[in-house]
Amino acid sequence: MTTTPVVRALGELAHDRAHATTARCDCDPPLVLADRPDGTVVRSGPVVAKAHAPDADTAALASRLALAASPGLAGVLLAPLGTAPQARVEEPTGMTGSGTSGGYAPGAGHRTVSLWPYGEPVDPADPDAAPWEAAAALLARLHRTVPPGPLPPMRGPAKAARAVARMCRARPGDPDTAPVLAAWRGLPAWARAEEGTPPDRAGFLCHGDLHLGQLVRHPAPHGPWVLIDIDDAGLGDPAWDLARPAAWYAAGLLAPETWQRFLDGYRGGGGPALRVPGDPWPDLDVPARALTVQTAALALAKSAAEGRSPDVVEQLMIDACVRIASLPPELTSERAS
Repeated sequence: MTTTPVVRALGELAHDRAHATTARCDCDPPLVLADRPDGTVVRSGPVVAKAHAPDADTAALASRLALAASPGLAGVLLAPLGTAPQARVEEPTGMTGSGTSGGYAPGAGHRTVSLWPYGEPVDPADPDAAPWEAAAALLARLHRTVPPGPLPPMRGPAKAARAVARMCRARPGDPDTAPVLAAWRGLPAWARAEEGTPPDRAGFLCHGDLHLGQLVRHPAPHGPWVLIDIDDAGLGDPAWDLARPAAWYAAGLLAPETWQRFLDGYRGGGGPALRVPGDPWPDLDVPARALTVQTAALALAKSAAEGRSPDVVEQLMIDACVRIASLPPELTSERAS
């Protein structure tokens, strides 16, 4: 297991919470579930500890954690073991800072930690069992829910903008980035996080980063599916939460019958992202193009960092940007607001 200070601290926090009511311990060592710049996740038995991004806005994160704990979203979002950041871990940055109560002080090497019950994730080795209908039904319920209190904007467009910036840093001046940048420039300003979401679509409760890795069964291993990872949740256009599967379908990565099952499940649940029967693309076009650009940009950034060419799946998303960039302006602006 990786033994960074953050991983060790998270393992101890999760282990202590798992044994809050018992003195006996024969646990396996803590298990690292994820260790990325935007979040480190460690499991000890039935408890998962997550160190959120070093630059996380603690006030916004507290709102999102409270959202996950909201009784009105029980059975939709996995609830944390508590309703506020429970601790902080400190990285050995050589910097000092006082921090803020329950949160992170920018530049001080602190990271907010939240504790969660463990849920059984989707099995990547069994794609035929992927819970597309469950994901669609959960999204429909989430989008229909009246926000229980003040929330920040959903962070989907901001994540897309970060992905493009990361690509540009990784491949400065590289001609391979040209179609991705052209597809990016063809998006309306709100989808590039340069201005707010159009008012008629801005007030819906959204997950912000929906993919199959964001579903778990709780209680594990056979409980119902719920959504996890609220770091990007907030108010915005619910079509954004349908955009990743839409982009995969458009790129040929998601079978038409699977895409139709997902759409039928969402519509059957009364989801508001698709406003009229029939063709979903008038509502999904802009978010799907934005997620295509985001995925292609990350593919180019990661492949550059790893000193390799994009793999087959990554190249499909890059090729999709080539097609998007070649569309006439009148077609790329139909859903600009």
